[in-house]
Amino acid sequence: MTQGLFDLKGRRILITGSSRGIGLALARGLGQAGGSIILNGRDPKALGEAARALAAEGIDVTEAGFDVTDPHALDAAVEELESRVGPIEVLVNNAGINRRFPATEVTPETFREVQAVNVEAVFFMAQACARRMLKRGHGKIVNIASVQSELGRATITPYAASKGAVRTMTRSLCAEWAKGGVQVNAIAPGYFATELTKVLVEDEAFTDWLCKRVPAGRWGKVEELVGAAVFLSSAASDFVNGHLLYVDGGMTAVV
Repeated sequence: MTQGLFDLKGRRILITGSSRGIGLALARGLGQAGGSIILNGRDPKALGEAARALAAEGIDVTEAGFDVTDPHALDAAVEELESRVGPIEVLVNNAGINRRFPATEVTPETFREVQAVNVEAVFFMAQACARRMLKRGHGKIVNIASVQSELGRATITPYAASKGAVRTMTRSLCAEWAKGGVQVNAIAPGYFATELTKVLVEDEAFTDWLCKRVPAGRWGKVEELVGAAVFLSSAASDFVNGHLLYVDGGMTAVV
């Protein structure tokens, strides 16, 4: 019975920005838990390579190469996808970017670029999927937030602002859609070693600071995000809604 709560067999799971990094790790983990994975990305080559790698591991995988930053195209993309492979039962809003500049040097274009990916795309993807989930009376949306949903840090103000927006958006969508059978939750990763954080991982001073700041005393491994994603994508979380689940080694628990 307990194992069945976490079984994702037969669930179609769309993960945005999943051709590499955290998105690909989540795709692999959710696929290993039985989910039918729909990979999304803008780079056809990277998307194809990721899909072939997962398929070689026995994971049921479909490619969906649309641009999440085009809000006018998202509803049509979801409609086409559902007509081709079937209803999307879980959406993981993972696509995101960061641009590091002192706040006095952030241009309007840079600020809007970060919001377009990290906020607008999250909302309009959730909207497109929820329109169909609500008609069916069930569905799950998992937004990828950040410890920066609660904590500030120099040089990443546009990013922190966007992840704070994801936190409150998650709660507001819960308030609207919970009665319709749709759970909207978020995962807030701490500092994880990925290709995007490689420069920081290799910076001895930063890694020393991080290991002293995080109670776990180390960088996170992307595979350590999978358990939270399986929980929020499965029947185990059917009465969990509007929740922000930190996976950060204890970083936000201490001063």
